[in-house]
Amino acid sequence: MATKVTLRQKPISKGRKSLYLDFYPAIINPETGDATRREFLGLYLFIDKTELKKEIKGKGSADLEQLIKELKSLTSAEKKHNEETLKIAESIRQKRDNFINKPEIYSHYEKEQLRLKEAGLQNFVEYFKKLADKRKASNHDNWISAYNYLNKFTNGVLPFSKLNEQFLTDFKEYLLTTKSNKNKKVTLSQNSAVSYFNKVKATMKQAYKDNLLQHDLNAKVSPIKAKETRREYLTIEELNSLANTPCNNDLIKRAALFSALTGLRYSDIKKLTWSEIEFVEGQGYFLKFEQEKTEGIEYLPISEQAVSLCGEVREPKSTVFDGLRYTAYHSKHLGQWLGAAGITKDITFHNFRHTFATLQLFSGTDIYTVSKMLGHKDLKTTQVYAKVVDEAKRKASGNIKLDF
Repeated sequence: MATKVTLRQKPISKGRKSLYLDFYPAIINPETGDATRREFLGLYLFIDKTELKKEIKGKGSADLEQLIKELKSLTSAEKKHNEETLKIAESIRQKRDNFINKPEIYSHYEKEQLRLKEAGLQNFVEYFKKLADKRKASNHDNWISAYNYLNKFTNGVLPFSKLNEQFLTDFKEYLLTTKSNKNKKVTLSQNSAVSYFNKVKATMKQAYKDNLLQHDLNAKVSPIKAKETRREYLTIEELNSLANTPCNNDLIKRAALFSALTGLRYSDIKKLTWSEIEFVEGQGYFLKFEQEKTEGIEYLPISEQAVSLCGEVREPKSTVFDGLRYTAYHSKHLGQWLGAAGITKDITFHNFRHTFATLQLFSGTDIYTVSKMLGHKDLKTTQVYAKVVDEAKRKASGNIKLDF
């Protein structure tokens, strides 16, 4: 029995319809081995307001009526996009029909060329969004920020076949000159541009693994060079002063000092549970946890002093710093606490992690050990702190002066 291949449409967000193929009876997905009725093409059409009115006339749905209000009549460019996309989708449908029902007309080479051609028609921006949605917490937010700039630059459409070195050069320039989405008055910071472009590179690397790119384009394109920033930190004297200064939010105080003694990020401290704190006889306390940012499993030795900041032991699954918040409102407590201790430096919660790294290097801990304690994947990331220490040592070298 021949398989009928039908091109269908499904409404999605932002006034669009996604195009997919409907197979009847179902076919076997060659990648998963499962039977499937649908194959989404990664292509979409813009919905015309007039067209939608015709489709729902007489249905009386308040939700659909609201959707109409949010839509608009199509521009000539959008209409042209629809026409061209439908032609592409119909071409794919016809080839898929031949591939399934007349396999003898294609050689192995022709089948591979067909697959590559169809892969080139898929939308890189939508592929990027799918990878972004798999990320967690703060890492997810950073990926979504990168997606917003990519989406704006491409108007949401970038076929894999148009993804090349020239496009990436243009996108680099865009990131380095565009205004920040958070503050339209300033240009996007260089280090934010570095982070967002690196996510595009990571997506290309994954696309190559998924056989959506014929060549490892990521390896051919150099990243944006990061701009060195000053990593503000507290001296041991300032840290001791804070420890002995009352704070009107004791939870913030304990969590901040815990970060300075362990090097943990705020996101990892916030989700830390009692089951992740272990005591090994003869060795002391350890943290066994998954890093929120890198998703790597870490085994981190911590001091008894750090454990004492955790408070009373509770149920294993309960969070150690239960109720911890660090919003703009809560940051005021941190600022007031710093001011009360006589510290005028511009310090955020993350600077306590910087403090841990810098003080460890000052005390003679080797950079490799510090890198491991911070959970860095690349030693180059840790070397930023070593430069801070070297600069401080150079300044200190001039403190002793002789009169001759």
